[in-house]
Amino acid sequence: MPAPRLDAATPLPQWLQYLESIHAKAIDLGLDRVKQVAQRLDLRLDCVKFVVGGTNGKGSTCAMLEAILLAAGYRVGLYTSPHLIDFNERARVNGEIASDAVLAEQFAAVEAARGDVTLTYFEFTTLAILRLFAQSNLDAVVLEVGLGGRLDAVNIIDADCSIITSVDLDHTDWLGDTRELIGLEKAHIYRGGRPAICSDPQPPQTLLDHAHQIGADLWLFGQDFNYSGDRQQWAYGGRGQRRNALAYPALRGANQLLNASAALAALESLRDRLPVPQQAVRVGLLQASVPGRFQILPGQPAVILDVAHNPQAAAVLAQNLDNMSFHPYTHAVFGMLNDKDIDGVLARLGSRVDHWYCAGLAGPRGTSGQDLASHVAALVAKAPAGSDAPTVQAYADPAAAYAAARERAGEGDRIVVFGSFLTVASVLQSLGRKA
Repeated sequence: MPAPRLDAATPLPQWLQYLESIHAKAIDLGLDRVKQVAQRLDLRLDCVKFVVGGTNGKGSTCAMLEAILLAAGYRVGLYTSPHLIDFNERARVNGEIASDAVLAEQFAAVEAARGDVTLTYFEFTTLAILRLFAQSNLDAVVLEVGLGGRLDAVNIIDADCSIITSVDLDHTDWLGDTRELIGLEKAHIYRGGRPAICSDPQPPQTLLDHAHQIGADLWLFGQDFNYSGDRQQWAYGGRGQRRNALAYPALRGANQLLNASAALAALESLRDRLPVPQQAVRVGLLQASVPGRFQILPGQPAVILDVAHNPQAAAVLAQNLDNMSFHPYTHAVFGMLNDKDIDGVLARLGSRVDHWYCAGLAGPRGTSGQDLASHVAALVAKAPAGSDAPTVQAYADPAAAYAAARERAGEGDRIVVFGSFLTVASVLQSLGRKA
């Protein structure tokens, strides 16, 4: 029996279910198929294009760019992935999340154009959101790279300015198992003769070599731009622009000034095309928000949500936890996918956790709570003699693990939910919250 024909009136959940079935592989890196369909759609973005890649920090940098540009009065499109709760979170036009109807209309256009070309879920939805932006009379778009850079669907766009926030080990099955290999993959979002921002303090040599080879205008943190600060305020310094007396970003965390300085370097590099006044920078930094990045929920005990799922992100999470005020006990609701470096993430958290609630995640990439508990138990076994051994329990899913943590935690304690977008999303949904 043939599949029902989908059109602009088809509900969004039905579209999304369909998109998961039309390509043999969930990830199929390469630009040929997506470029072919983009040409059929006559896809053109007649605005300033920022493309943001990196292992960690992409979402925060994108959010700050969007917020600053909106505060400056520009019309802005923002594309990020993955989403936490609703698919619609991936596309914002002028600060507003795209509606089901608007997305379904774009899906129908891509479906009509692709013919017999198969697209992955990510490729199909990327084309749909790019087409939405092309039709929205925008001044600028901010596009987050999904995976790597060279072969990611977003790389069909020739960026006016590209940003690489950090390079570390993640997605090693696809990108390589060294920083040099991963850095080269990411460096392919750079374009010759155009600003290429890198806010990683120690960029791999392969990234530097590729940028020089193609003639990109490379801006390096510590050389072309930097920041300084005290307890009250901070300042950005670039090649020819300084921004003083800035309030700290609303986004919490140790790396947010690094991300903010990358955003400001990108804006400085294009200031002739998109001038941004100082007040817009101040307002934008205070208004930028990214759910699930060291997000602290109101109330007691303190609940921290962080999607950290690789060793570098876990190290930043550990630093952020160390910078918090005193809490008698730390409870960790922990869920990870099985293709991630579970032991590497655990090693970065060290002895900061007193009670572990290991949560199973569904799907072929999910790790069971019991398997995670085995990894944590191995870490706990290495604890120094005489120290209080952390407790370790396994649960079927993050909601059950979180419920157990809430029941045990005292008012002055803190609960850290981390390890995956899926873990944070599950807890948010159990609380009845939107991202």
